Amino acid sequence: MSLCSGDGSEPVIFFDMDSTVIDAEGIIELARARGVGDYVAGVTARAMNGELDFECALRERVKLLRGLPTQKALEVAGSIPLMPGAEKLMKELKSLGFRTVLISGGFTIIARRVAEQLQMDAFFANELVVDDGVLTGDVRGPLTRQSSKKEVLEEICNKLNISPCECVAVGDGSNDLCWKGVVGTFIAFNAKPVVRNAADVVVDGKNMESLIPIIKEEYIRHAKRTARQENKIP
Repeated sequence: MSLCSGDGSEPVIFFDMDSTVIDAEGIIELARARGVGDYVAGVTARAMNGELDFECALRERVKLLRGLPTQKALEVAGSIPLMPGAEKLMKELKSLGFRTVLISGGFTIIARRVAEQLQMDAFFANELVVDDGVLTGDVRGPLTRQSSKKEVLEEICNKLNISPCECVAVGDGSNDLCWKGVVGTFIAFNAKPVVRNAADVVVDGKNMESLIPIIKEEYIRHAKRTARQENKIP
């Protein structure tokens, strides 16, 4: 999946993946298959609440996946459920003309399947390193640091010739906070307290359909801004 450069007229919405577009934390599900699920769940909760450095916590957890067969990891990735309402939301966004982009500090083995299933325009995530058919316990990619999501989002906007302030972003964890103040609207969905307190909009519950009226409002605002820029209205 890739994004072609644009003319700035198409609105873009960015989504976190774990506990946002999928109803799970992918790294916890993989850890369960390795027998260390409870420990990884505890570290993940602290990291998403902003209590731990994201990169250090990520690398610590991934090390515990060492030795997990790649085939088993792929089976786990394929079994993770989408968040309720995700498919309907994405179809609605497409009908409105939005480009949808997944930016995850999680892993490509999950993000690829999710983005393809939801027909999203692109996905960006980290890669679990594999050697001789098993995970090595290492991770590489563009989203390993606390501020990585901001950097990736800005790079995408530059490619699409659109200002980040014209965009919407949806997330739930502390590593999504770097989107606040960068995008026009940062929505906390099913979010941790630290994210709820910082977000422009808070959406409770686990049904992504509840985002539809909020994003429609943003679409209307975007259309009006675009029309003014084109001198179609005074």
